[in-house]
Amino acid sequence: MTDRGGPRVELLGVEALGVEPLGEGALRVTLPADVDRAATLARLAALDGVRDVVLAEAHCAVYFDGAPPADPAAAVVRGAAGPTGRLTTIHARYDGPDLERVAAWAGVTVDEVILRHSGRVYEVRYLGFVPGFAYLADVCPSIAAPRLPSPRPRVPAGAIGIAASRTGVYPFASPGGWNLVANAIDFHAFDPARGAALRPGDRVRFEPR
Repeated sequence: MTDRGGPRVELLGVEALGVEPLGEGALRVTLPADVDRAATLARLAALDGVRDVVLAEAHCAVYFDGAPPADPAAAVVRGAAGPTGRLTTIHARYDGPDLERVAAWAGVTVDEVILRHSGRVYEVRYLGFVPGFAYLADVCPSIAAPRLPSPRPRVPAGAIGIAASRTGVYPFASPGGWNLVANAIDFHAFDPARGAALRPGDRVRFEPR
């Protein structure tokens, strides 16, 4: 293992930038932007002794039941290939309270914001904030409005927001500072029995209703 950034290793056909210790029972892997996140998650979870894998924006953490293997780079590249991400269509009613604000920020019409937001297929980069909240990338740069100056104390469940290059669906009523542009119809981001509806590497498209 190298002292800065770790070794360069192959991960599902693309290079990971490094593998390094994360405490006594885990490894931290730096991932390239174009990595297949669904396959990465499946491959790492299939390794012997792995207890959990957590994906973030540019890294993932691999937690082992005991100490990490003596050759971490070899451990990361082993394992069966994983599945490709699923495509989920979320029906959206574009009536969010910040829709006009985003349009004004972008200098376009409301209809154009709807067209640009719904005209992309997004990738689930990672989950966080609250259970089931999937960070979807990438929003069209022209409508990638920054977060609100002050977060709302309560955002309703199912609200669809934009914050810079990310968009997402709020699973629960919670505080939030994203620009609310729409509401999901008949989509539940989290179920207590089944967990999160979306997984890293899944693809999502919004269909206006």
